Amino acid sequence: MHSADFIVTLDYSNGRQYYQRGSVKRRDLLTGFVAGGAFTAANAYLWQKAADNFSPNTDNDPLVNAEPVSDRETIHPVAQVDDETVAPSASPSPSAPKTNTKVAVQAESENYLDKVRNFENEFVDDIYLNEAENKIMHSVLLRMRGVERAVGHGNYNLISFDHMLKFASRFSNVGEFEREELDFLEKVFFTKAADYGFLGDKVSTELTASIRQKDTIKIPYSGHYIYRGQAETYYDKLKKDVGDSIILTSGIRSNVKQMHLFLAKAVKSSANLSKASRSLAPPGHSYHGIGDFDVGKIGWGSANFTDKFSQTDEFKRMQDLGYIQIRYTADNRFGVRYEPWHIKVV
Repeated sequence: MHSADFIVTLDYSNGRQYYQRGSVKRRDLLTGFVAGGAFTAANAYLWQKAADNFSPNTDNDPLVNAEPVSDRETIHPVAQVDDETVAPSASPSPSAPKTNTKVAVQAESENYLDKVRNFENEFVDDIYLNEAENKIMHSVLLRMRGVERAVGHGNYNLISFDHMLKFASRFSNVGEFEREELDFLEKVFFTKAADYGFLGDKVSTELTASIRQKDTIKIPYSGHYIYRGQAETYYDKLKKDVGDSIILTSGIRSNVKQMHLFLAKAVKSSANLSKASRSLAPPGHSYHGIGDFDVGKIGWGSANFTDKFSQTDEFKRMQDLGYIQIRYTADNRFGVRYEPWHIKVV
């Protein structure tokens, strides 16, 4: 069984949670992840039945549910043998010569690009939540979805963590977040994402960071907001140069919204955090929180969040313009799938 250094213990000194490192088995990843242990009896009574019937497909957000469409060659998925996750060809000869450093670095690079290009596969060193954390994640998502229904999809993109908690406690059909759920949310946000494979920058360091609505503008017919100033000017120019067939598909996303999307993807990925992070930036790491936005072809729906978008005339016109930059290219070094729809602003 592979093992890895990972954050597994909590220290509440000075009234703040600091995360320390330890050595754990990869499939037992976050044992001890939540301070306070199991759910309370009351929470279990309220949420267990709903959690058992939970499906990420009930979330219609195409960012979570869009299926990969790619003409790139895929690799063989990993195999499961005697509780050990191994690659199908992981049987090196004991007499094989040692690999020199240069070759090893090249092999590591190729393996890394395999993950980016085959983001929907599982890999031998992927990181998983354990069963207890998986149940808490389901419960957290149920409450978050309750808040989203209460405030509306567009507003939910902007709300802060503190506002989410207030709305949850205000509406009886949502209910106040439990201590275990709050600990889980904080742990997900402050855990070092590189430990499970996401290598992008953390652009929001405070879970409770808020977005001032006066700094945003809602784009007609999209249901989304972008920032006034640079992002607004950039989007208007893009619309003018590419044409009316381009539409904003995702704009500003607060830490709450990004947390929601990431956890929903983790549920769909069977609690595989590494796999989820190859499709969606972990909360705090999304440039949607500070200026970037996504565009797509009107009428394409979830296909706009697949490689298929790169084959459209709209994308080709964007490339011809010269000033358009894509945040996550096909050979990016952030550990993220190719996103031809994600426009780099900041």
